Amino acid sequence: MSDHEVAPVLRIKGRVLVGPDEVEDGLWAVDGRITYERPPGADGAVTLTGWALPGLVDAHCHVGLGHQGPVDAATSEKQALADRAAGTLLIRDAGSPSDTRWVDDREDLPKIIRAGRHIARTRRYIRGFAHEIEPGDLVAYVAREARRGDGWVKLVGDWIDRDAGDLTACWPRGEVEAAIAEAHRLGARVTAHCFAEAALRDLVEAGIDCIEHATGLTEDTVPLFAERGVAIVPTLVNIATFPGLAEAGEARYPRWSAHMRRLHERRYETVRAAYDAGIPVFTGTDAGGSLAHGLIADEVAELVKAGIPALDALSATAWGARRWLGRPGLEEGAPADLVIYDEDPRADVRALASPRRVVLDGRVMG
Repeated sequence: MSDHEVAPVLRIKGRVLVGPDEVEDGLWAVDGRITYERPPGADGAVTLTGWALPGLVDAHCHVGLGHQGPVDAATSEKQALADRAAGTLLIRDAGSPSDTRWVDDREDLPKIIRAGRHIARTRRYIRGFAHEIEPGDLVAYVAREARRGDGWVKLVGDWIDRDAGDLTACWPRGEVEAAIAEAHRLGARVTAHCFAEAALRDLVEAGIDCIEHATGLTEDTVPLFAERGVAIVPTLVNIATFPGLAEAGEARYPRWSAHMRRLHERRYETVRAAYDAGIPVFTGTDAGGSLAHGLIADEVAELVKAGIPALDALSATAWGARRWLGRPGLEEGAPADLVIYDEDPRADVRALASPRRVVLDGRVMG
């Protein structure tokens, strides 16, 4: 659809889940915006029926990233379309080496909140993914990515240290404190990839806003996260790959392999302990790199399997996630970004795997 074409008046007839316990009998979309008042032209509206949720959020996703680094625009488009088909209409892109600003000009692709490119220690991350730098350059690179992103910066907080043969922290405390302070000065929040235990306390006490994966949380650090309000995005569909990674690395890095297996074995216990302590938990699939796009329903189901109540797991990809990222849900005047299901997803989150219709800016997507 060209930029000058106007979306038709759309009527959603059924149950609109404005919030976990706030349900409306329907809504209208006019010029791509939500209204709960019957508009002019309503008689000719396109009508959809079912249970409507705000467009789902994947808060850890990588559009423009493949297993060897950046990908071309055609591949990026396929990634974004796969997410859209799954009902993901808002993505926090947690690090990408590709420039995906062109996506913002496409009315048929999910909205993206970018964290710029990963910032990693030299030779301490997947080749081709990140800026690889030394600690003395951390503040400058964080400032650069804060200016390039959409209010987020992504650090690699830990990775395998080949000399140690295991996961270790990547950054000295002083440098990470200065870098996070600079990001905050520039109005950006900071998140970090962390699999293991070692880096967590320094990052949280340095003022970080979020931790990705967070498999290294322990009874010592869970209270610290809760006290500081640091969110986690567990990416459980990615953590499921740990046993395979451990097997592949067994011969060369047996300590690392054993560590990865332990982190995997207690993954559900870790997430449930975080939730029970009041740590904000949000959904992320880690799509891109080695994982397929469009796995958001699987991630919500994993949160439920970890022991998070279904309604809160749903909020982690819907109402709560949008609030956390500062984006609207299904309120009056908001962009008409929503997903329609045959069944109430609050009753069974498995309904998320079968969206009936996806609506983006008031337009029904194919």
